[in-house]
Amino acid sequence: MNSALSTAATGMAAQETRLSVTANNIANVSTPGFKKSRAEFEDLMYQTLTTPGSQTTQSTKTPTGAEVGLGVGHISIQRMHTEGDLQQTGNALDLAVEGHGYFQVSMPDGSLAYTRAGAFRLDHEGKIVNPDGHPLSAGITVPPEAQSLTIGADGTVNAKMPNDVTPAELGKIEIANFANPSGLSAMGRNLFRETAASGTATLGSPGTNGLGTLNQGSLELANVKMVEEMMDLITGQRAYEANARVLKAADEMLAQSSQLR
Repeated sequence: MNSALSTAATGMAAQETRLSVTANNIANVSTPGFKKSRAEFEDLMYQTLTTPGSQTTQSTKTPTGAEVGLGVGHISIQRMHTEGDLQQTGNALDLAVEGHGYFQVSMPDGSLAYTRAGAFRLDHEGKIVNPDGHPLSAGITVPPEAQSLTIGADGTVNAKMPNDVTPAELGKIEIANFANPSGLSAMGRNLFRETAASGTATLGSPGTNGLGTLNQGSLELANVKMVEEMMDLITGQRAYEANARVLKAADEMLAQSSQLR
């Protein structure tokens, strides 16, 4: 069997995966806190026809070998945790992390999830929650009589109360960081889960121990660059077409061979 058939097929499958990743990046270009992904590949095993350095005569050796590659394989889809641009919103409950760090969100099963999407709001109890109603792990509750809310760069939450000159401190928002953010597992809904690959979360106040600071009234946008994604889209499409042509050429060669008498 012509190995070019299977080799070209692996190339087409690889480009399908690449295009799927690119499509997801483009689809989430307007998702706050979204982190784009990149498909990564590696070459497969080789068919060795001649081993490099093999003896050709009694006194000479071949300087190179003859190794025929058998295609490409998918190894990972790496999430790129670079910082996105900040957009000013003026909303007191919109928060962005400038630098390293993730907001901690308490899930219904008691576990913690992590996010860079800081579009928070208040629920019916006055708790600060994400759009799905999951509260910040700090458990901060804003009194209904609070006239304004201020969140400092260090995560301190203060509320202006009626007849009080000094704002009341309601609590402090801590953020988490990881040795390998790319090892976090995506849960969907802008949330990530800690894994063995990411390492254990390191908690701290914003602005300390290498953690970023909080920016109230801002949202972090997706780190997707449309120009780069369009370039990847075109490159992937052309690579898929080239592999399809190789597949067609190998098929025609086999057809011609079968017609020989």
